[in-house]
Amino acid sequence: MIQIAGAVALAPSMAAAQPILKKWPIAEGPDTPKLCLGLGDGGRVPEGGQNDGIRRIKQLGVDYVLSGEPRIPWQEDDLRTRIERLKAEGLTLYNLMIGGFRNTIYGRPGRDEEIEKVIASIHVAGKVGLPVIEYNFYAHRAMEGYYEQVGRAGAGYTAFDYDRMKDLPPLEREGAHSLEEMWANITYFLKAVVPVAEESGVRLALHPNDPPAPLSRGSGQIMGTVAGWKRLIEIVPSPANGITFDCGVTKEMGEDPVEVCRYFTSRKRINHMHFRNVRVEKPYEKYAEVFPDEGDVKMFGVMKELVRQKYNGTIYPEHPRALDYDRQQTGSRRGYPGGGGYAGITYNVAYAKAMLQAALES
Repeated sequence: MIQIAGAVALAPSMAAAQPILKKWPIAEGPDTPKLCLGLGDGGRVPEGGQNDGIRRIKQLGVDYVLSGEPRIPWQEDDLRTRIERLKAEGLTLYNLMIGGFRNTIYGRPGRDEEIEKVIASIHVAGKVGLPVIEYNFYAHRAMEGYYEQVGRAGAGYTAFDYDRMKDLPPLEREGAHSLEEMWANITYFLKAVVPVAEESGVRLALHPNDPPAPLSRGSGQIMGTVAGWKRLIEIVPSPANGITFDCGVTKEMGEDPVEVCRYFTSRKRINHMHFRNVRVEKPYEKYAEVFPDEGDVKMFGVMKELVRQKYNGTIYPEHPRALDYDRQQTGSRRGYPGGGGYAGITYNVAYAKAMLQAALES
């Protein structure tokens, strides 16, 4: 009887210790992160096969996509048609890149007209239900420092070396702009557009400077440090004023991606996310983009932090490595030196999906 009584007494505590069983496989939902791809990631589309790229994206189990920039101001009928066509194929257009405001970036005459076009585009995005608008704010992007590095078994890595471009002069069409000048220009822009985005139910996501070179052809880079990212979100305090968090760029700057992820997700300021890995030789100046399983970023730690902080936006497993299979395909999309195509994207998606399922399970 004593043994029975003891067993009965222990039963509730033993039951409490049992893990809560989750339905398997764990699927993305409204409250979880969601994998996404660019529309071009489906690979080259043969003539007459306009849906092949979409089919290839769907075959990977990806339901959300992002796309490049239509000319501003965006037109409601055009954007609604894009969204409906993708919806009919089982895809949700979640993020659209906006551009076409170079005078705004440089603080030149004509910027007010550009900003009005951006505002009109944000209104349209709100009307058609587009959740996120992504943008860049480079005076110059330091892509001259990129080159292809040979990786494992001859795969291509995208490497960056600041020494390859640090002495390049400013380009005439761009000029040289100090860091504080760039901050003044982004402040002018944000104060005009963030209230509109908030009112429209649209979130803005500014991509970090990548590469985060100290100077880019004589111009400062406002998004080239984590301190800059923090400064940006305080210019107009609003969830509509957020960033594209890139764990690879974070490590390129010598920062801890898990800690940086925690800082911005806890404040609900990550409105889009890039999921990739790097191996860093010298922060800011020398590194290589590598396969997601072999770099310095704790990829599972980042994914667990996104889940822990209840991030429910999109994750883009971008910048595929160059595999021989992709190199052998005629017209394969490469993007960057050492960059790959659909086979590389397939690898990235599979890795990211496994990380996400494991994080949701844990």
